[in-house]
Order: sequence, then C-alpha cells, then structure tokens
Amino acid sequence: MISRLYLFLDGLEVPGVSTELMFYASCVLGIILLAAFAGWVAKAWVLRGLRSIVKKTKFKWDDVLVENRVLGRISHIAPALVVDYLAEPCFGQLIAEDGQPLLPESWLLGVFETFVSLYLVVIILMIFDAVLNAIGRSVEGRALSKRLPLRGITQALKLVANCVGIVYMISFCFGKSPVAVLSGLGAMTAVLMLIFKDSLLGLVAGFQLSLNNMIVKGDWIEMAKHGVDGEVLDVNLNTVRVQNWDKTITAIPTYDLVTGSFKNWRGMSESGGRRIKRSVNIDMRSIKFVDEQQIEKFRSIRILQPYLNRKLAEVKSHNENEKGDLSVLANGRRLTNIGTFRAYCIAYLQNNPAIHKVGMTFLVRQLPPGPEGIGIELYVFTKTTAWVDYEDIQADIFDHLLAILPEFGLAPFQNLTGQDVVGAIRNLSIS
Repeated sequence: MISRLYLFLDGLEVPGVSTELMFYASCVLGIILLAAFAGWVAKAWVLRGLRSIVKKTKFKWDDVLVENRVLGRISHIAPALVVDYLAEPCFGQLIAEDGQPLLPESWLLGVFETFVSLYLVVIILMIFDAVLNAIGRSVEGRALSKRLPLRGITQALKLVANCVGIVYMISFCFGKSPVAVLSGLGAMTAVLMLIFKDSLLGLVAGFQLSLNNMIVKGDWIEMAKHGVDGEVLDVNLNTVRVQNWDKTITAIPTYDLVTGSFKNWRGMSESGGRRIKRSVNIDMRSIKFVDEQQIEKFRSIRILQPYLNRKLAEVKSHNENEKGDLSVLANGRRLTNIGTFRAYCIAYLQNNPAIHKVGMTFLVRQLPPGPEGIGIELYVFTKTTAWVDYEDIQADIFDHLLAILPEFGLAPFQNLTGQDVVGAIRNLSIS
C-alpha cells in the first residue's frame, strides 16, 4: 500500500519537487489527519458511549473517574497509537512489492518514535494525576481522609511520578537508558536537594505525621511559634493550612510540626469532655468557724444536708472524747464557712447534669493562700466539647458560686480599685 503511493507519486513527475519529498510530505499529512480522526472518534464516540454507560451504573467510583476526566485523558492515547503504527511503514525502509528497495530508512522515523514516546509519557502522567485526584475525591469526607494527610500523600506521589517521567523523557531524547540518565543525575544531587528541599522535608514530615497520627484534617491545634490557634483545613506536601478562630488563615511548613511543638485538642474532642479549671479567690479575713445559728441556716440548703449530717456526726463523736474546754475555739473540731462552701461546690457540681461525674477527674480543692487570698479551684469536665456550650456552662457555674458566697459569710477577694480609694477618702472626710 505504502509502496504503491510512492510509485504513484513517482509517476506524476512534478517539476522541481522530488518524489521523496512528496512521499514524506504526504505521509506526514496523512498521519496527522488519521491521528486527528482517531482522537475525534475516541472522544466523540467511544468516550461518549462510556459516559452514558457510567451514568446508568449504580457505582459511585466510575462517576468520580468521569468527573476527574480520567477517561477523557485515556482517549488521548488513540492518536499516539495511530502515529506509532504508521511511523514504521512510512519512514522505515521502503520496499516495493517485487522486493526492490525504493527508499532507505528516514531520519523522520526516529523523530516520530521519539515524539510518540514523549507524548505517551505526558499522557500517562496526566492519567496518573487524574486517577490520584479521583481517589482523593472518592475518599473525601470519610474516616480515612481524616486519619491520613491524603492530599500530602497524593502530592508526593505526583512529584515522584513527574520526576520519573522527566527521567524517561530525557532518556528518549538522547537515546540513553533511564539508568544511565539517573547515574548522570547523581552529580546534580546537591542542586536537586537545594531545589526540592522544602518538598523533601515536607514529604518526610507528612509521612511522620501520618504514621504517628499526629495531625489530621479537622483537628484543633495551637502553635504559639506561628500564632496558630484554630482548625486544620488542609495537610499537603509543603504546608499545613489552619483557619484561626478569628477567621484568618495561617500556612505552617509541614516539617515545623515535626521539629517543633504544638498542642492538638483532638484528644479532648474524642473524649467527650472539656476541662474546667478555674478558681474562686476568697478574702481570708472572711474565713471563720460557723456557729449554731449558721448551721441551722445551712441545714435549709437541700444539697448540703447529706454533708452536714455526716460531718456534724464526726465532729460530735470527736468532741465527746475531747478532754479540753470546748468553749475555747482551739479545742475540739468545728465546721468552717470555707469548708462548708467547698462541700457546697462539690454537691452543686454533682447535681449539675452538664458535668461528668464518672470516668473523668472530678475535684474541688483548696489552693495555697497567697497575695490574692485563698482559692477554691474547680477541676471538672463538661459533657460537651462545643466551645459556646462549654463557655455557657462554665459561666453559669461561677455566676452561681460568686453570688452564693455571702450566704456562707465569705467575701470574694478583689484588688483595690479607684472606686475603693474614692470611698475611703469620702469616709475620712465625713468622719
């Protein structure tokens, strides 16, 4: 067939134009037209048919392949196959049907073979890129995407694939094996390390973050070094993007999360409880023993009754064995207003449905006395981890405790203010 085309053009005897030139020009034009036709058929008929089949299936993964243009990029292989199939007959050694050589092998054969090889490498890289995008889309929102930094992993795989593709393209252009090209690139290792330093560090850091389950998308992290306090939006090859609670977005180098320190609040979110660690500072001058009148007043507080019954029985039993004069306050045991208030705090929290009573630390303790009075600290966990609800619960608890302090004869500690000074001056002027 090809030899007949050459003989036909040779019989035309076009002046000023050689038969060889017309033959090669016709072959190039024919290959271009047939490759374009093959590409059109692959897209207009084959690809359209596959898309219609995909829409009728119940599977979701094939829809993701179509959305990420995986099938569309595969269709680009058709023109390459046409060129590869026709290059040898058109530009190789041309022999007539009777066995007589008509044309020697043309340099165009090497050009077309190299072009096809480079074209196929590019298409394969594009298909690989689309497949990784499809995989990322298919697992987005699932538990796996939260446990692993899939975006960083896919970017790393794309980087490796592109590097391998570049090596093969160089080997095709210079007619060398990929191994020889790689050995030649060994001298450029220092330059490549400098160019891809951040990517390589990010790749290693990404794997460390993944294997150690240190950070995933959706985590709340704090990193004072970068002023970060917010939710992780994305973990990719070079950076981790965090949306702070003031809605600003901070990009942190991935390897900084491995080499530096940060706080991850995921444990709090997964535990189902959020810690309250706050104290009420009491003026030590208001601390005193309680008398019978105050005890009767405390008995009217329902949640204090179990504590009073138990504690008063202990005090009575101890004092009956006391040989000293009980009229002296230093002798015997007596209830104090601050101790009763601490017991009230425990009872109040135990009756609060928003507080964990079992499985998490439940503690009300007295802090050491200091310049700011003596503190009664609450160390408990709420049953919710939502920020707004947590703050509401905490505020309601301390609103109540601060308001109830006078009922126990206690006064909150507060440093002097300008209003206190003005009041003292007025009292002096009046007196």
